[in-house]
Amino acid sequence: MFSASSDSLLRPGDNCCAVARAERVALLVDAEAYFRAFHQAALRARRSITILAWDFNSRTKLHFDPVPEGAPPALLGEFLNYLVRRRRRLHVNVLDWDYPMLYAADREFPPAYGFGWKPSRRVRLRYDDTHPVAGSQHQKIVLIDDALAFVGGIDLAARRWDNSEHRPDDPRRTAYGSSYPPVHDLMMAVDGDAARALAAIARERWRLATGKTLKEVSAGHDPWPDALQPDLRGVEVGIARTMPPRGEVPAVREVERLYLDMIAAARRHIYIESQYFTAPRLAAAIEQRLAEPDGPEVVLVLRLLSHGWLEEHTMHVLRTRLIRRLKDADRHARFRVYYPHMPGLREGWCLDVHSKAMVVDERCLRIGSANLCSRSMGVDSECDVLIESRGDARVAAAIGGFRERLLAEHLGVAPEKLSREMQRCGSMHGAITALRSDGRSLRELNEIREWPDVIHEIASVADPDEPIALDRLRSELAHDEFPPAMLGEAPAWGRLALIALGFALLAAAWRFTPLGEILSAEQIIAWAHVFGAQWWAPLAVMLAYTPACFVMFPRPLITLAAVVAFSPWPGFAYAMAGIVLSAIVTYYVGKRMRRDTVRRLAGARLDRMVEVLKKHGLLALTLLRLVPMAPFAVEGVVAGAIGLKLRHLALATAIGALPGTLATTVLGGEIESALSGGRFNWWLVGGAALVLLAGAWYVKRWFSRMAAREAAGEPR
Repeated sequence: MFSASSDSLLRPGDNCCAVARAERVALLVDAEAYFRAFHQAALRARRSITILAWDFNSRTKLHFDPVPEGAPPALLGEFLNYLVRRRRRLHVNVLDWDYPMLYAADREFPPAYGFGWKPSRRVRLRYDDTHPVAGSQHQKIVLIDDALAFVGGIDLAARRWDNSEHRPDDPRRTAYGSSYPPVHDLMMAVDGDAARALAAIARERWRLATGKTLKEVSAGHDPWPDALQPDLRGVEVGIARTMPPRGEVPAVREVERLYLDMIAAARRHIYIESQYFTAPRLAAAIEQRLAEPDGPEVVLVLRLLSHGWLEEHTMHVLRTRLIRRLKDADRHARFRVYYPHMPGLREGWCLDVHSKAMVVDERCLRIGSANLCSRSMGVDSECDVLIESRGDARVAAAIGGFRERLLAEHLGVAPEKLSREMQRCGSMHGAITALRSDGRSLRELNEIREWPDVIHEIASVADPDEPIALDRLRSELAHDEFPPAMLGEAPAWGRLALIALGFALLAAAWRFTPLGEILSAEQIIAWAHVFGAQWWAPLAVMLAYTPACFVMFPRPLITLAAVVAFSPWPGFAYAMAGIVLSAIVTYYVGKRMRRDTVRRLAGARLDRMVEVLKKHGLLALTLLRLVPMAPFAVEGVVAGAIGLKLRHLALATAIGALPGTLATTVLGGEIESALSGGRFNWWLVGGAALVLLAGAWYVKRWFSRMAAREAAGEPR
């Protein structure tokens, strides 16, 4: 290992965890180059292959060459099984993120359930479920015998493969039988002490996730593939991480610190590629440099479109505000945002810029897993690597050449042509303007939509910059004055039994007494429809939720009645409006209460709960509504008493009530259909209930596991 020199940006313990020498460095552009290099390197592995991933898919095709009988397979899962059968001392360890169902569409069903790929005995696939709420295991590190490391933004997963041509109609770019848009991404390969430093990070990540320790490997050979040509030799590599806090262990925010230091150190050029751009602190640092008369020019390359409606209304919203902010601050015309334009792409497609890279002058080159978003600064686990020139003309030329290689690829021109234009103009913007064309090129991202503040605040929930320990928030809410069932510590079996008994008695009365003739299903539905036809009925239903929340009357029963009276979707709308209205009422009740009264209501630990709620605002309230830890009315009263924003409470209530209200709406619609003589769709109701119960079970299981580990002092 080496210490950073005095002319280096790198400060171990501050903006990086290690500075280590690599004898060879290869810069890999797009997954075709990376997958092939991994395939060749893995064939040379003797003792160990370790993979850390955000996503891992055994059906990933590593190359498209013909595979003769008996030759190494091209599919990742088959290939790993082939390797361990071929070498008896080889072990493969894969750590994948234990993702929520929201991400299941593009992912492989876990082999542990007995479907699909079956890993061989010495191929261990483990899932990391130790991330905080809204966080993920996002590092992409692959080790071959701890002597060669790949690190960057590409997972060995579906929808990643592409080459630098990014052809609109490339038949090889398919996943699950469907084509996907072209993808641009980056990896770096290093060996020597730098690979060993990354191996230490991977072993620690494995230990934190599984509680087991991987042995260090010394294979005594060189796994670097002959076909992988180094771009640099004999350079020091800095390694920066993001790690969320674990129990008493504080967060690691080296990634953010290094980004800020690189921006501050720039003299002439800052070139950035990123999947996201939503980190306010990094935008503020760029804004400060743009205010300087002789500051650097900034080129930011993003993708044009978002992936799906959720990303469009979260990360896309957040990035537009930051871009507008920087454009407004750009008095010296040095900041521009571009997207790669590929002619011939189908409607709704764009070149997916998935890379995470920054090049500062010819001084620093950085590649990694961390996007320029808040979650990459403090919530997800990340790993980036950086190379500095430190006055070495050889390294400076390689850094500048790589920047020009990336720009040339996006512009569809030869790197030499871009280099000549850069020398002539002295400016990245000037070279881009001179070389732009109607074909494959870079285009400015000028259509910046203005979003209302309320949409921006909702979107911010998707990009927190630090985790909220909800198990700790639960303990702050807990108090002896609340029965355990009210706090979600144990189910209210007594109340559930009484409700079930009530339904049984009602059913018996309808079956064995004249009540069934007096109150037939048809009459009940007819009365409900008569009620629903009154002009004041929607108002009555919406107002009913307020007293119900104070006496803890089950809100789903009101929703069921609304669905029958008004039909499903109007009933759903009135229910959501009534629930939000009841939250607003509890808020104003809290604002009028004395602080000591609220303390008696919420418990003696109010002050610490207040600190969490005030610090995290909308996000904390949303999670509380999704995972109730206190009665609905109490949460609203406390929010009002401590002066949280009313719109935050209203938004959090709407988001938190949405899943349960939708499920109740589906159930109510089917009940009305059955009572009216139609067919009760058990599959639809059962599916809705199963999704709701599975989500609740998963969240409760996660909190229980985290609380147990923290109490036992185990690694998280």
